[in-house]
Amino acid sequence: MGHSGVGGSTRRGFVAGAAAVGGAAAMGLGTGVARAAGTKAGAPRAQQSVAVLGGGVAGLTAAHELAERGFDVTVFERRALGGKARSMDVPDSAKGGRKPLPGEHGFRFIPGIYHNLPDTMRRIPFPGNARGVWDNLVAPREMSFARTGREDLRMPIPWPGTEPERLTLDDIRRALTALLDTALNLPAHEVAYFVNRALVFLTSCDERRDDDWEATPWWDFVRAERMSKDYQRVLAIGVTRNIVATKAEEASTRTVGTLGEAFVLNALGQGADGPPDRLLNAPTNEAWIDPWVAHLTSLGVRFEIGWTVRELVFGGGRITRTVAEDPDGVRRDITADHYVQAMPVEHARRTWGAALRAADPQLARCDKLRTDWMTGIQFYLTERPPVVKGHFNCIDSPWSLTGIAQAGHWPDRDFAADYGDGVAVECLSVDISEWDKPGMLYGKTAKQCTRDEVAKEVWAQLKAALNDTGKTVLSDGTLHSWFLDPGVDGLGTPHPTNEDELLIHPVGTFHNRPSAATKIPNLFLAGDYVSVDIDLATMEGANAAARQAVNALLERSGSDQRPCTVTPLFRPPEIELAKRHDRTRHRLGLRNVLDVG
Repeated sequence: MGHSGVGGSTRRGFVAGAAAVGGAAAMGLGTGVARAAGTKAGAPRAQQSVAVLGGGVAGLTAAHELAERGFDVTVFERRALGGKARSMDVPDSAKGGRKPLPGEHGFRFIPGIYHNLPDTMRRIPFPGNARGVWDNLVAPREMSFARTGREDLRMPIPWPGTEPERLTLDDIRRALTALLDTALNLPAHEVAYFVNRALVFLTSCDERRDDDWEATPWWDFVRAERMSKDYQRVLAIGVTRNIVATKAEEASTRTVGTLGEAFVLNALGQGADGPPDRLLNAPTNEAWIDPWVAHLTSLGVRFEIGWTVRELVFGGGRITRTVAEDPDGVRRDITADHYVQAMPVEHARRTWGAALRAADPQLARCDKLRTDWMTGIQFYLTERPPVVKGHFNCIDSPWSLTGIAQAGHWPDRDFAADYGDGVAVECLSVDISEWDKPGMLYGKTAKQCTRDEVAKEVWAQLKAALNDTGKTVLSDGTLHSWFLDPGVDGLGTPHPTNEDELLIHPVGTFHNRPSAATKIPNLFLAGDYVSVDIDLATMEGANAAARQAVNALLERSGSDQRPCTVTPLFRPPEIELAKRHDRTRHRLGLRNVLDVG
């Protein structure tokens, strides 16, 4: 791509790191988005141009890897860099020289099962950090299942280098109560059966996972229909809706089992990059996205913010141009040697015409991929609530809420002094995973509620989960304000919309996920819907997909640059023998040897 420049600050809030170089770079913009495919002035003729369409984790990862390998890269982003991973300013919340209150689409969760994303984070410089942005990761010491009407089950997360929480006698009493309450409400035969199912999956060969378990809903695999309510709530619904964001009755056993296996191994310290739970030590843009954009800018990457991709134009067996609307709504052509489409699947597939789909059938199969709502809301509090020091899962809540009190994990930030009006001292960030079941207050689904009703309903469900055993964790008098992801629109109307849906994983999804390399020689796909080892819509999946896209581009362009490292999920060697035995049984049409039905 020719020199297309940085478009400066978008009206919807472009990160400051790129804006600083906007003026100088924009001089090459002119009336078009890019000159015809070729080289920029003064660059070696061999330098090839790449248009990265989308500036979320996948797009920024692709730009990072390509820029390090000498490609001429321009990133086109519709709203703001960072995508669903970004943090954002709460409008009109800053006073007295402070920064605005930090909002976000959803809280960060970067477990030790991730390897590719942490590798990228280590390569993003950050002042004072020997290992770059990666050193901004902090490990919560515990997590909890917050049971409604029951004692919450708090679980420590032991890890070398972290100090355990100091316990009071009351802490010990509550922990024992919760453990026994949950355990004793699960009949012994149900516990034994679930452990057996876990071992069946663990020892299943890849072929059985891809065939049998991909076609089996998790609900059926663990025989939830026959089991107690506690079994269904904790081991069937809780796992799938809160972690995989898919209903247990539909969720692929392959996906749920793969992630469950990875988390168990992580907790046992096997093949992990770090503890099972990590988050950033500041709002995401401060700790990660802004430094990333600044680093990419230093590598020569240019950013165009506010550009909406409308169509990938296909002709002569290649992508000839991309049609987009600029920030003023004017249709422009983007031209480049190569195109890395790093857009969410629900937006990407709208840009594929009939001819392009015919040229590569895997694009048409993407129509079968399903997305759903999983969206965040932040509550700003005037007092620090005595919640678990880590993520909590309101496992009995109608809207499948998960959350974390963030300020305590930001040691270098004085929340009241740094953000807002000086009154709020905490940001309680909550993800809403279920938008289609009635709530407690209004008897309406989240989509049927207005924004204000959503906030009141979530607050009520949080109190029901956290205030139910005689300890007031959340008090109405401490609620300062709230912020619901602006990507959600039309709530309370017949046609609510969500700009940031999440890929879900009902049975069969695995077989419809496309590869990063398409049959079109200059088109590559990067995003959390692309087929990668983790098989889950995550930042790790987006990062791994971008690496695979870059590797395919390197091969097709004839580049002599080294390929990106793509690290798969850890596979314990001790289990491989059992998997080989199961492969023989699977080919003979026999069950797994541990599968008692």
